[in-house]
Amino acid sequence: MILRKAILIACGVAALAAAASVCVIALAFALYAALAPAWGPALAAAGVAGAAMVLILLGGLIALLAANPPKPKKKTASEDLTSRMFELARDKPLVAAAAIVAAGVVALRNPKITATLVAAFMAGRGGEKK
Repeated sequence: MILRKAILIACGVAALAAAASVCVIALAFALYAALAPAWGPALAAAGVAGAAMVLILLGGLIALLAANPPKPKKKTASEDLTSRMFELARDKPLVAAAAIVAAGVVALRNPKITATLVAAFMAGRGGEKK
């Protein structure tokens, strides 16, 4: 069953490649026929070759960019989280104010959670060296 699917996929790919080849050759003949009356047979053939060269260069450039995409700058997690929180506060100040009030209520009602968060924050900061 799997071998049959693989063979059918290979046949489909071969058929598509053959159809694409026929289209490219037909377009090359059409371009030659369009250029031949105005430029003559030699320059028309050179025009077809030039068009093929441009297409090959574009395909190579696309393949090169796909193979080596530009690498984005890596941000540390703290910068990324901090910048997102400031953007959220700028975009939605009411949500930011509600979050601050909620954090204050939690801190007042549960001092153990607040102490644990402060201790975790201070322990994480101790390992950094400048």
